[in-house]
Amino acid sequence: MITKRIIPCLDVRDGKVVKGVNFTGLREIDSPVELAKYYSANGADELVFYDITASSDGRKIFTDILCETAKNVFIPMTVGGGINSVADFERVLNCGADKVSVNSGAIRHPELVEEAAKLYGDQCVVLSADIRRVNGQFHIFAKGGREDTGMEAIEWIKRCVGNGAGEVVVNSIDTDGVKNGFDLEMLDAVCNAVKVPVIASGGAGGIEDFITLFKTLPKVDAGLAASIFHFGEVKIKDLKERMKQEGIQTRLDGVFND
Repeated sequence: MITKRIIPCLDVRDGKVVKGVNFTGLREIDSPVELAKYYSANGADELVFYDITASSDGRKIFTDILCETAKNVFIPMTVGGGINSVADFERVLNCGADKVSVNSGAIRHPELVEEAAKLYGDQCVVLSADIRRVNGQFHIFAKGGREDTGMEAIEWIKRCVGNGAGEVVVNSIDTDGVKNGFDLEMLDAVCNAVKVPVIASGGAGGIEDFITLFKTLPKVDAGLAASIFHFGEVKIKDLKERMKQEGIQTRLDGVFND
């Protein structure tokens, strides 16, 4: 059985972690450095760091806060935001990232995924797909969920994985911050389309949502969440203990549960 990962997400704007609902109404929470230190020491399997306005602002990711965050993290960290070239991959990796997430940059430059995968390996390239339903279809959105590309999401994901993306983060805009559970329909469609690890993002409101996710869709490799971890509504240790009780394999204190 594949071990299921629990991944907190730091959505960073102007050097502060923020959170909203459906990608809007953002409010500041805390320093990414302090939150990263906390999660690294309290059971997170990995960490995701998104500079959420880098693409929409047309700028590069803030490297100073990223470097400081990476210094305090002792678990794998995926970093995204404003990634438009292999030079951006190089810069972010040099700041301490283990993997690089690309979204709008791949939409603007479809060759980017393949170029980066050849240089750094498939395992380093993470496709972050912001998806929303439009007239009954799954559409890919760009610029932090602000712009409908008109592209059908499943075909886009299959294309990027075919070009070398080694992992897919499925960000459901429809369920983001709503806390009514993960978007199981959307995730099922992605899992059935690709054979690389799929990370579920958007909609977690409590421990039961993770249990439902992993039991309903065993192909999903990881659950990602933000506000429920940031505000202490769910402690990662408690979540993992419950997963163990339910027979869902995860890491507890650095070892696998039986």
